[in-house]
Amino acid sequence: MPYRLKHIGRLGLLVAAIGSSAHADHHEFQQPVYQVHRAGTPVNIDGRLDEPAWVAAPDLGNFRFTWYESGDQEQTVAKLLWDDEYLYVAHICQDAHITARVTEHDGPIPQDDCFEIMIAPNPDKPAFYFNIEWNLLGASVDGHRPNGPDSPREPWDASGLKVAATYVGTLNDDTDRDSHWIVEVAIPLSNFQEYFGQFPLTPGDSCHANFNRHGGDTNLQYSQWSSGGTPAPSFHTPHRFGRLVFSEKTSPFEPARSGAPTK
Repeated sequence: MPYRLKHIGRLGLLVAAIGSSAHADHHEFQQPVYQVHRAGTPVNIDGRLDEPAWVAAPDLGNFRFTWYESGDQEQTVAKLLWDDEYLYVAHICQDAHITARVTEHDGPIPQDDCFEIMIAPNPDKPAFYFNIEWNLLGASVDGHRPNGPDSPREPWDASGLKVAATYVGTLNDDTDRDSHWIVEVAIPLSNFQEYFGQFPLTPGDSCHANFNRHGGDTNLQYSQWSSGGTPAPSFHTPHRFGRLVFSEKTSPFEPARSGAPTK
């Protein structure tokens, strides 16, 4: 279960790094690409993000408010890591009014402040994708579209999902102002093993994905990594997903090498 943080140490540096919000995307679409570093140190799913691998990993960059109309554009800092077993997702969500009530699987998660990954495992089949959405209470909802967004969903549940969260503020009390909430997730790659181009993954493999955020009682906003570009809010736009490349680079350090020092 999540708990309120009183002291966040170096994590405060990450929160402070949240920059000014990105505005709606009015430019020609360019697919974003993110190099997912391998976890060079163990990752403990506790919602703290204090492992060296998280501290050193690059973030996705500012989220886009594709359908912005009014209100505060509260930013998100998101990072990914991978190893032979898991795809790790971590995000810090700036949020003055945190909403989290749903605790059951496949419950009405979008009513809460929530975060979502959409992933098309095989880059040769971009319309064949899955989505997993969660709140900071650890509840999740998942789905599968084997034939694109205009076709029906097929039953699918992600197995072995690990979710942990922390937050600074008070839940479901919009009379005060909160700071942020943090969620750390481990998604077993085995959920997609028969759909990747090859499995186990090797450095240089890639897939298509997007990351979305919305929900909450106050200041509902829709933001995402790769802009969906639709007139009305819709996250089901696989033709606009970004690309994840599973890098051979490890975070925080490359394996140590023996021999003469580098000049």
